[in-house]
Amino acid sequence: MSLVNLAEYEVRARESADGSTLDYYDGGSNDEITLRDNVTAFNKITLYPRMFRGVGTRDTSTTVVGSSARWPVIVAPVALLGMLSPDGEVPAARAATATGSIFVLSSLSVTPIEEVIAMATGPVWFQLYVYKDRAASEALVRRVEEAGCSALELTADTPILGRRERDVRNDFDLPDGLWTPNLTADAGSLAPHTGSDSPFKAAIDALFYPDLTWDDVAWLTSITNLPVLIKGVLRADDAVRAVDAGAAGVIVSNHGGRQLDTAPAAIDALAAIADAVGDRTELIVDGGIRRGADVVKAIAMGARAVQIGRPIVWGLVVDGEQGVSDVLGLLRDELDLAMALTGCRSIDEITSDLLRPG
Repeated sequence: MSLVNLAEYEVRARESADGSTLDYYDGGSNDEITLRDNVTAFNKITLYPRMFRGVGTRDTSTTVVGSSARWPVIVAPVALLGMLSPDGEVPAARAATATGSIFVLSSLSVTPIEEVIAMATGPVWFQLYVYKDRAASEALVRRVEEAGCSALELTADTPILGRRERDVRNDFDLPDGLWTPNLTADAGSLAPHTGSDSPFKAAIDALFYPDLTWDDVAWLTSITNLPVLIKGVLRADDAVRAVDAGAAGVIVSNHGGRQLDTAPAAIDALAAIADAVGDRTELIVDGGIRRGADVVKAIAMGARAVQIGRPIVWGLVVDGEQGVSDVLGLLRDELDLAMALTGCRSIDEITSDLLRPG
């Protein structure tokens, strides 16, 4: 029987994959309150549809910080997809770009940037952490530029890795032989594991620079001509600081509930940020998008686009590249339907009045 929504893909993936491996992707930090809130917050938002709008033809295309997309859904950076696919990030990148999405490659990918760019048929962005070795970070930026990436996503919410208790319980570590060629200048020298956290967390904490400030954001924007988006913002004042530091976009995100537990659901933080930055920058929201109507709600609240991560994992587990294509196809069809039923013929017609009674 065909799977008819993203929730069914989640169930099928859990039935198909090794539990401890899928825990790495599906888990959140501590009590996983924010993880759950990301999804349930969308269900509390009501849409007020317009009638008689002539919606027989609809256009879902858009641009996000200069990158063209056939619809406003970006595939978020997901680490270590090589644990799920022998071809690493390539199947997800091919499926995403073939369906008109922008694909974001994780710093913690198992596939070199150049190989992903070569296999993609649309825009590829790169998600960046700043390492303790600043020269290595700058060298990586140069490599990303030369490879042909269209934008950088600088992750702001991970000065150190959150405590993900599923990973602690599973003693999660990189599988033997898994390569992370974009992690450090020497392809990854992992720190020894000490203490009560997972080995993976100990390794990441040894590599990432925890003392980043807004001056470092200004530094990054000064050394590249690529648009830089700041990922992990939940406060309006931080969004304003990001714009002042030169960011081309802000990604409203709590890292999928994997960092600070009890942080707000991303969609709940979006409206205040949109009010604060106005038209000064473009906003993306990620965390909890499970339906096409969720995309409409996010755009009506001020987002230019949304990012999705876990559903891509579920599709990859269930049916490889085809599963990712199917997940994205389901969401795209739901978005198209939600646009028709709310009276929107184009993305620009998804406006804030859909969120309040007329």
